Amino acid sequence: MCGIVGYIGFEDVKEIILNGLEKLEYRGYDSAGLAMINEAGVHIFKDKGRIANLRKIVDDTVVATLGIGHTRWATHGVPNRINSHPHQSSSKRFTLVHNGVIENEDILRKKYLNDVKLESDTDTEVIVQLIQKFVENGETVDLAIRHTMSELHGSYALAILDKEDDNTIYAAKNKSPLLVGVGEGFNMIGSDAM
Repeated sequence: MCGIVGYIGFEDVKEIILNGLEKLEYRGYDSAGLAMINEAGVHIFKDKGRIANLRKIVDDTVVATLGIGHTRWATHGVPNRINSHPHQSSSKRFTLVHNGVIENEDILRKKYLNDVKLESDTDTEVIVQLIQKFVENGETVDLAIRHTMSELHGSYALAILDKEDDNTIYAAKNKSPLLVGVGEGFNMIGSDAM
């Protein structure tokens, strides 16, 4: 089962996300990844295997106070780095992690994304590409996310980053668990109360 962790606050996000992902290890997974935003842009680290493998590839010199992380149990596409989350839109503006299964992803690919080269075999990449497509068609980010959600059939919990807004984690859910934690000077999201 997939797991999601997100953090926005004043602390460096790396250890917070990695520790959160370690707490989700009991759910089972085949790959893990994290994305962080700072003034230099979006930094993504992901690979198949254990959180310990992810720890080895995360660049300690990257400092950020906003990020999302994911543990994946493959439902679409083999366990490998390309299919691991987070996924990005083709413009690299939007970064997304997803827990759940999108049942109509083939229909959505044909309806909206014929002109978009998808890099992975996942249903998750379809979601992030739809958000970008709707923004390119003139919708605000909020509206594009809502529009995308209205098109999805299945279960999902989503955490979304926008490279142009380093003060926000967008979160959405349908059926899949997603909790929001409000703290003093920080907020978190997670797919498990742990």
